[in-house]
Amino acid sequence: MGGERAAPTLDDVARQAGVSRATVSRALSGHSAVRPETRRSVQAAARQIGYVLNQTARSLATRHAGAVGVLIPEPDERVFTDPFFSRIFRGAMSAFAGTDTHVLLGITNSSTPGWGPSGQNPMDLLGSGRLDGAVIVSHHEAATSALAEVAAQPVPVVFVGDPQVPGAPFVDLRNREAARIATRRLIEQGRTRLAMVCGPADMHAARERRAGFLEELAAHGLEPVAQVVGDFTMQTGRRATADFLAGRPGIDGIFAASDLTAWGALQALSEAGLQVPEDVALVGFDDSPVAEAVTPALTTMTNPAETLARTAATMLRDLIDGRSPAHRQVLVSSDLVVRRSA
Repeated sequence: MGGERAAPTLDDVARQAGVSRATVSRALSGHSAVRPETRRSVQAAARQIGYVLNQTARSLATRHAGAVGVLIPEPDERVFTDPFFSRIFRGAMSAFAGTDTHVLLGITNSSTPGWGPSGQNPMDLLGSGRLDGAVIVSHHEAATSALAEVAAQPVPVVFVGDPQVPGAPFVDLRNREAARIATRRLIEQGRTRLAMVCGPADMHAARERRAGFLEELAAHGLEPVAQVVGDFTMQTGRRATADFLAGRPGIDGIFAASDLTAWGALQALSEAGLQVPEDVALVGFDDSPVAEAVTPALTTMTNPAETLARTAATMLRDLIDGRSPAHRQVLVSSDLVVRRSA
């Protein structure tokens, strides 16, 4: 009787592909130093001879978990209703396409945003050995101390948004500059009585957008008619705009800190019998699918979430592989997309 055939080994794959054993190991482990054509050749050779990578053994040998996280300190209902976050996750996944690294989504799953008493501390995941690193998105001031601890850990992290932690690697939008462009658009349309539905006061990005709004008004000798702190949701936009109209008649332009917020503003304006842009011009932020779906379509600022996340995840890959990213702090510009609302 013949014995069972031995399982193919790395050496067998190397002979089949015509490369070294070390190259096979790097190619199958997703190492970024391997050329794409070499990786494809090695993967094809492995399939031909029936080689199956033992992920558990590789993890023990390399001390790599084979997974990274996209960690979001926001309530799950916001993560799953705001298109920004799905674009973030797609961008992060694209940076690890072609590797065997899994990209996992982690949410605080709490009614209160931020990492604190009511939210899961990311160190619980990063210190567990289950992740090789993480991209952390949408952080609030309540999480600053936790984020500083995370940034000091040996497990690499990159932030989408400036975490206000000295030396931490991040990718962020030029939010203040973008808000100035949005406000300037309203002023160029002849609007002088402007209001803003802001984002959360404990988020750096939201504060930067509000600062840009105020700076551009001041540059034109104008004062804001009204400002309301919101949470980037449609409900906030609707409620705030209704309050604006009830207490401050004559508003002729609104800058909303997100497209969802602008959608809510549109609803309130319609309910008040006002036309956009004839009576009130409106500019949103994000250039999300909502911007084109509503009537009238929104003039808005781009927020290239996929680019932000892809850039952050590429930086993370470099850090995991022991390389220094070309830049540790990257700022991305936003563009005005002109549609019907302003």
